[in-house]
Amino acid sequence: MTGEKLRILIVDDEELILESLGIILSADPNIVVVGTARDGAQALARLNEFVVDLVLLDLNMPGMGGLAFIPLARNISPALKILVLTTFHDDRNIAEAIRLGADGYLLKDAGREAIVRSIRQVDGGQSVIDARVMAALSRNLRPAAPEESPTVDSLPELTARESEICRLIADGYTNSQIASILYLSEGTIKNYVMTIYEKTGIRDRVKLALFYKDAKI
Repeated sequence: MTGEKLRILIVDDEELILESLGIILSADPNIVVVGTARDGAQALARLNEFVVDLVLLDLNMPGMGGLAFIPLARNISPALKILVLTTFHDDRNIAEAIRLGADGYLLKDAGREAIVRSIRQVDGGQSVIDARVMAALSRNLRPAAPEESPTVDSLPELTARESEICRLIADGYTNSQIASILYLSEGTIKNYVMTIYEKTGIRDRVKLALFYKDAKI
C-alpha cells in the first residue's frame, strides 16, 4: 500500500494474544487494526464489515479454524493477504496452509519485530516463511506431479549468483535479508529472483525452495 495505513484483522481465540498483538500493531503509525475475531466464522463476518488488507491468522481455533477460513476468505476478497501466526508447527498444518494460499507462515515466538517486519513484507508482495517452517515443508511438501516439474537436466544453467540466491531462499531468507547478506539492493535481488523464475519455470517461492533442496541446482 502507498500513502494509506495497512488495515489488519487479527484472528485468534486467545484474548491475551488479541490484546497483545493489538497493542504491538497499533504502535506502528502505518498500521491500523480494524477488528479482531475469535474464530474463522467471526473473521468472515468482519471481512464483510470492514475493508481489510491483511489478516493475521491463527490456525487452531474452536469452531472454524484457520485452514477452513483461508479459501472462504479468498472468495470474499481475492487480493487479501493472509499471514499465519501460530504456535502450531506440525507438518500437516504447515503444508495445508501454504497449499490453500497463505502468503506467509510465522511461529508466535518469532518476536514482535519479526512479526511487524513480516507483515510489511507480505503487504509488499513477498512470501514470508519461518526457517523452521521451511524445514518442515521441505520434508512434506513436494510437487504433486513430478513428471510436470523441471529436473536438473532440463534447467538452463544458473549463474553462481543465481544459485547462491536460490540457496538463501531455500534457507528461509527474505529478499531484504538476502540483499543485506550479499551487499546488494533489494531491487537487485528481486530482479535476480524474477530471472530465476523465468529460467526454472517455477513461479512460487516456496516451490523453488523445495526444488532447490531436492535438486541442489
